[in-house]
Amino acid sequence: MNIFKFLHSVTFLLLFANGSSQYLDIANKHYQNRSLNSNENFADTTEIALAIENYLKSVNSNDLEANLGLLKSYYFKGKYCQLSEEESLELFKKGKDLGQKKINEYPNRADIRYWYLVNLGSWAEISGIVAAAREGLADQMKMHAEKIIKIDPLYADGGGYLMLGVVHFKTPYIPFFLSWPSNDEAIKWLRLSVDTGSATFSQNIYYAQSMLKDGKEEEAIDLLNKIIQESFSSNLSVEDWDQVKKAKNILNDL
Repeated sequence: MNIFKFLHSVTFLLLFANGSSQYLDIANKHYQNRSLNSNENFADTTEIALAIENYLKSVNSNDLEANLGLLKSYYFKGKYCQLSEEESLELFKKGKDLGQKKINEYPNRADIRYWYLVNLGSWAEISGIVAAAREGLADQMKMHAEKIIKIDPLYADGGGYLMLGVVHFKTPYIPFFLSWPSNDEAIKWLRLSVDTGSATFSQNIYYAQSMLKDGKEEEAIDLLNKIIQESFSSNLSVEDWDQVKKAKNILNDL
């Protein structure tokens, strides 16, 4: 190869890599600012849309980090930006499909599996029980949650324990079809999630719900009230506001 053509090719590749790295830095900044201009648990779309735009520009040279950012961003926009059901479903499907693809490429990454499950579960909530059953959602979520625990039990403050507890809590026991779901197992895994790292509002709420289901109302109420009290002294993110409102709704329904 002509030396000048070679140098030109190398220079182009370096410039492309630097440009893609800049896009990743920009995307990360917008994702970190995703709660700007939000109204409690309702997010403005500006920052998260810019995050998605720049993650997409950076995927070629920063595959893992950029696609992980996309998984998080698709979920956030679909969950908190007051979109139509169809728009949210489309975003969660993008996250679900992307997550499955990246699990195949990075089978030992707990973070990819975790955010895949977040999108998968959100997709299923909108798609309904028939579509979820057709895809074997419960068994998939159980398998991936167990894999997350095996790879990195500390990821997302016990995120694998949370996922496994949630799938036991939400999945109905159906003799001869789904015989493994158990609220006792839900309590066990959700307690582990709460005890691993810094317990999140989401972990505490699911744990409280599993205790309510088990008839332990006093303990559950104390935990839900604690979440609400903590919110008074915290600078809450959109995600945390959503959980605080959920805690209030559960208490109001008792």
